[in-house]
Amino acid sequence: MYQRILVPVENSAADESILQHIKSFARMTGAELLLVHVADGFVARNYDHLKLADSEEMRQDRDYLDKRQRELSEQGFTCETVLALGQPASEIVKLAHARNIDLIAMASHGHRLIGDIFHGSTINEVRHSTSVPLLLIRAAK
Repeated sequence: MYQRILVPVENSAADESILQHIKSFARMTGAELLLVHVADGFVARNYDHLKLADSEEMRQDRDYLDKRQRELSEQGFTCETVLALGQPASEIVKLAHARNIDLIAMASHGHRLIGDIFHGSTINEVRHSTSVPLLLIRAAK
């Protein structure tokens, strides 16, 4: 049923929460993983339009994705990575549809009203913009 799972990562402790859950699930189903990080700084958002060079943030993001991919591959998972540039929710949804994703697995920080106003809610935007099933895991504090 689930052959390709998209897992947004953000280089934080929340990644451990979602990856621990999704690794067990991927083992049971034999699913391939697509780890995605969306760089959303000024350079990332204007990269193509202004023909900018990679920022330090983007280089660090690529290194983080490469590290995670190596770890998962060493554990026997089939894993690809994508460093997307721009607005996180729209990039996640776009990749999910372009890559024929069966499940999007995301970690939730558990913000409530005020937190969502200040931090935004990528999960909320994703869930309203896609028909791909979502698995939400509360990030460990």
